Amino acid sequence: MKVIDKVFQKCPCCMEEHEIKTVEVQEDTVFKKKNVEYDAIYQYCDLSDELYMNEDQIQLNDIRMKNAFRKSEGLLTTDDIEAIRLKYHISQKDLCILLGWGEKTITRYEGHQVQDRAHDSILRKINQDPEWFLSLLEESRTSLSEASYVRSSTAAKHWYLDQREQYVRKAINARYANYQDNEECNGNTRLSLDKTVDVIRYFAASPDITSLCRMKLLKMMWIADSTSFKIRKHTITGLVYRASSDGPVPEDDYAIIGLKGVPFKKIDLGDMETYIFTLEDNSSFPSLTIDDKEILDRTIERFGVLNKIEINTLLKDETEICETPVDDIIHFRISD
Repeated sequence: MKVIDKVFQKCPCCMEEHEIKTVEVQEDTVFKKKNVEYDAIYQYCDLSDELYMNEDQIQLNDIRMKNAFRKSEGLLTTDDIEAIRLKYHISQKDLCILLGWGEKTITRYEGHQVQDRAHDSILRKINQDPEWFLSLLEESRTSLSEASYVRSSTAAKHWYLDQREQYVRKAINARYANYQDNEECNGNTRLSLDKTVDVIRYFAASPDITSLCRMKLLKMMWIADSTSFKIRKHTITGLVYRASSDGPVPEDDYAIIGLKGVPFKKIDLGDMETYIFTLEDNSSFPSLTIDDKEILDRTIERFGVLNKIEINTLLKDETEICETPVDDIIHFRISD
């Protein structure tokens, strides 16, 4: 028996005024033909040495027992179900509408009724798949208030983008795992996507860089990493670069450009699209060190006003690039 609170009041058990303890006691019961252990909450009277429950504790202990059963069966608890609903900023009734369930179903599942496995699986899928939630929300739009629809749609889109970001980062890191022990390829640096994004943002925020298109950005990233390797024997980002007819290009460059926080606009040129990178707010770049920024500033000072063709002409004189066949990985070297 564990004491969790004390209060001085009239005891309904002995009808005397004294200090009443709120205690936690491990209970063992049978529910749905299964033994269930759980921690129950009681009031304890020292004078009569008796445990008793008030109305709130009766309700709480019933939920605690059923949550213990849920856990033993691998089902979502009442708190889990409520958390899923709050994640999408949706009411109990509206979630039932989305799922085609009776309007009190979620209310019961967040209370005293244990859900069946079919409904449990659907709730888990809702939690793990915000894109599916969005499709259900769209199908049910006419049955919801506009305010409810907008609120839940905004929340779901946030989780969808966050989930997509996690997936993309895992995919990029998985691809770069092949190079993590190859110091010539990764520049003696493990890939840091946070630094990679901050390098792009740093360049995009610079007023001394003109017309920062995709190919110019990729070349300047190579220059910064190559410069860092020559000075410090390690790169800034850990990116691996492949030779192309347009100059050095990081592995998975399109996925990297699509990471959260990379500021770009797509420009339609008729028969093709291009990317322009620009950042106007006064952003911070928390993953970059002072030494990192010094190297980036040197890169900007030398190459910021040049166009991609002018930069490419200068890069062709670098030993790493001119000796690397197109589509092969460029090896970092201390000197040209």
